[in-house]
Amino acid sequence: MKSAITILAIFVCVQSANAQSIEHFDPVIFSRVNITDHFWKPKMDLVATTTLKACIYQTEVATPRIRNFEKVARKKGEKHEGIFYDDSDVFKALEAMSYSIANHPYSALEAKADEWIDKIAAAQLPDGYLNTYFTLNDLNLRWTDMSMHEDYNAGHMIEAAVAYYNATGKRKFLDVCIKWADYFDSVFGPGKRHWVTGHEELELALVKLYHATNYKKYLDLSHWLLEERGHGYAHGYTWTDWKDTAYAQDVLPVNQQSEITGHAVRAMYLYTGAADVAAQTGDTSYVKAMKNVWNDVVDRNMYITGGIGSSGSNEGFSKDYDLPNEQAYCETCASVGMVFWNQRMNALTGDSKYMDVLERSLYNGALDGISLTGDHFFYGNPLASNGNNNRREWFGTACCPANIARLIASLGNYVYANNDNGIWVNLFVGSNTSISLKNGNVGINMETNYPWDGKINITATPDKKMQYALHVRIPGWATNTPVPGDLYAFADNNSEPVTILVNGSPFVYKNELGYAVIDREWKKGDVVTMDLPMPVRKLVAKADVTANINRLALERGPLVYCVERKDNSEGVWNLLLPANTTFTATSSNVLTEKIVALQAQAPVIIPSADGAAVSTQTTTITAIPYYTWANRGGNAMEVWLPTKITGVRIN
Repeated sequence: MKSAITILAIFVCVQSANAQSIEHFDPVIFSRVNITDHFWKPKMDLVATTTLKACIYQTEVATPRIRNFEKVARKKGEKHEGIFYDDSDVFKALEAMSYSIANHPYSALEAKADEWIDKIAAAQLPDGYLNTYFTLNDLNLRWTDMSMHEDYNAGHMIEAAVAYYNATGKRKFLDVCIKWADYFDSVFGPGKRHWVTGHEELELALVKLYHATNYKKYLDLSHWLLEERGHGYAHGYTWTDWKDTAYAQDVLPVNQQSEITGHAVRAMYLYTGAADVAAQTGDTSYVKAMKNVWNDVVDRNMYITGGIGSSGSNEGFSKDYDLPNEQAYCETCASVGMVFWNQRMNALTGDSKYMDVLERSLYNGALDGISLTGDHFFYGNPLASNGNNNRREWFGTACCPANIARLIASLGNYVYANNDNGIWVNLFVGSNTSISLKNGNVGINMETNYPWDGKINITATPDKKMQYALHVRIPGWATNTPVPGDLYAFADNNSEPVTILVNGSPFVYKNELGYAVIDREWKKGDVVTMDLPMPVRKLVAKADVTANINRLALERGPLVYCVERKDNSEGVWNLLLPANTTFTATSSNVLTEKIVALQAQAPVIIPSADGAAVSTQTTTITAIPYYTWANRGGNAMEVWLPTKITGVRIN
């Protein structure tokens, strides 16, 4: 079958017996959320300093990315250096810089961003076109090949400009993007030229530009781009990197799609854009399609880490249940895209299951893409390794470093949401914010040691006594459902309950779509305490996932665990994990990262020196969070451990 986000108003589509109605549901944007979290704040600080320092060095010193913009401005006939999509890496880095400027008002970082923006603006042509590859090589070839990322580059430019405008209030970069979008709108659209974006990204970016400017033509243009897909409009162009139309989700119109196909990152950006447009237009056919495609991803094509895209040949999807471990591709950017898309699906439906998947991708598939030191990166994220997988300082195609940087820096976008009458707590991140409701403002302060501890305290500080509903997500993993659907399941049930107290006393709450709804009159200092049980859990995969037959994975809270050679003297390949193995959670560290490790006594198969015989002995298994592996040099690693002997491998 398979070949600073600014959201001013997202809508929840609510099914009724006869029709669908629409109501406001607004994520609280990053600039209004102060992160104080023990787990995430150090990572955000690291991005603002070390990671962005690496991105800046690679962008303007080690590679020609900034130099290309300077060449355009000089107008001396110089040729482009690098790859045709390199402009996008400049823009993603600028977006990450924008979020970090808001979180950490560093004057030097803002000055560097302004310097880059001046160079970008100087490279814009009088008609609004901006792309260093075509401007330097042959401007006559612009818009002749849909696969050449002209629109993809511009989409990331728009995202960066909107983030920078929100962080600083400066309009120069935003005005560059408005000029570009007006130019694009003059060339493409109804009654003009057809266009199918080769690498989707512009669709979601135009919705952000619409929010920033309130110019509806940008929303209409995004909607038109979505409607262009699936009609054969890509034919007749020099299609350099599409093996078939499924590669970029162009087989069917978007509102008729039901299966995930092709390149994983392109798919995530497309469906994020489709969800954004559906939220603004109320197009229920898009909502239905997004639900169907999402089910196909989560039910048949997602790793336990929340990673997607198993195949390296197309950087995406192959066939259902094809989820190999050592050969897993799982691009970091695809996990970042899963965060984007699942946030939008949560906003479209009000269902917490999308936040469950978002959390799984965030803490595992995406976070694995950056080293604990903040300056080395993974492009692909396998679930088993022979020790040859090492994070690198940079890549020729360098989308992942700046992508994970912008995600971590914008974490505040994903924690809270609200409408006129209620507040939603979606992620458990130590933070504080002020939220405007119909009856007044409410200060919220969240304290927790999550993901290591399941206790969360949420303190309310309303301006006055007022009635509103607080919706607190109850994670699926805390109620014996690791992921929606049946692709993965816990090997046993946990009977420990989730407890919720208000001012120290039990509260009878409603459970709506996975949220505990605490609807009451609130006063200053009221405290909600939620305690999520965090036993060590074993997971099994559906039998259709042949790579994991007779294997178990480990999880505690939202974190997936793995075993690494560095912690296991007998290696990792011949460890066995009988179903009755009991693990103990213990405080430990990987480099300077304080973690909770898992330990147990379990059998290991030991081959003789000549390989002619094997013996079994008991050893101590130590498992660490998946996101921390490969930080201590090359190490063999496994996520899924066998429950019985099926073969012996030399470590």
